[in-house]
Amino acid sequence: MIEAVPNVSEGRDGAVVEDLAEALRSTSGVFLLNYSSDVDHNRSVFTYVADDSGPLFEATMRLFEIAVREIDLRRHQGAHPRVGAVDVTPFVPLRGSSMEECVALAKRVGQAVGERFAIPVYLYEEAATEDYRRPLPAIRSGGFEGFPEKILDPRWTPDFGPKLVHPRAGVSVIGARIPLIAFNVQLATDRMDVATKIARSVRTISGGLQFVRALPIMLAHRGIVQVSMNLLDYRLTPIHVAFERVQEEAARHGVDVLSSEIVGLVPEDALFDTAAASLRIENFQTNSVLEKRIARVVGRPLPE
Repeated sequence: MIEAVPNVSEGRDGAVVEDLAEALRSTSGVFLLNYSSDVDHNRSVFTYVADDSGPLFEATMRLFEIAVREIDLRRHQGAHPRVGAVDVTPFVPLRGSSMEECVALAKRVGQAVGERFAIPVYLYEEAATEDYRRPLPAIRSGGFEGFPEKILDPRWTPDFGPKLVHPRAGVSVIGARIPLIAFNVQLATDRMDVATKIARSVRTISGGLQFVRALPIMLAHRGIVQVSMNLLDYRLTPIHVAFERVQEEAARHGVDVLSSEIVGLVPEDALFDTAAASLRIENFQTNSVLEKRIARVVGRPLPE
């Protein structure tokens, strides 16, 4: 089984989001697990899986077709950085699949997107063709507005597609990676300077936690700010560690934490580890979870 998690630059037009979801849902062999939108980020995240790369390829191309037709980045405004209508599409190996399969699928999709839609495509993470292109922020630096100039730099020649930014759909980043957790923490303040300082203290590149990317985001419709994080390897920096660091830094600035949220889906082990650590449970094992024990002993999960 392989997972796909495209991030699309549309989070306000419900009709477009539903069209995208239906395109995935109606693809034979594909299971749409989750999708969610955020109006401030102006972004939607879709999670779907299949037992074979063929259906995933077909579903992803359908998603691109609708996004390219319906989204115009020249009119797009949102708090989240973006370079494309379909901004980033990672493929993630799950049960019985390998990273090599996901890399091959990323390259197949990237080539097809470049040819069919005339969109420049950049491969990232495990599919990257150069080390400096592995991190998503490096590719996304400058944003959609800055890419017409950036793409002229020989270092940023696309892996697939034309050396010309699509006027409506921008460029697209496609790759393969291990499971990532999108984890946001909302603060009880509207001060962007506080969110900026906290994000800087948390993210790896500024000397913070391992395998963490963090951005300050203004949630205008709620009148608060958010520290938006990607936990690139939850095994090395678990959810509770990231949350506690944000909470500690917020307290230093006299600010409370309102809430947190997980965008998309999360591996169950990440939640088990966080629960065990937060509650200080001794000798905790996943086999202690009722549903896990039933599935192991009886041979099938409980019906929903």
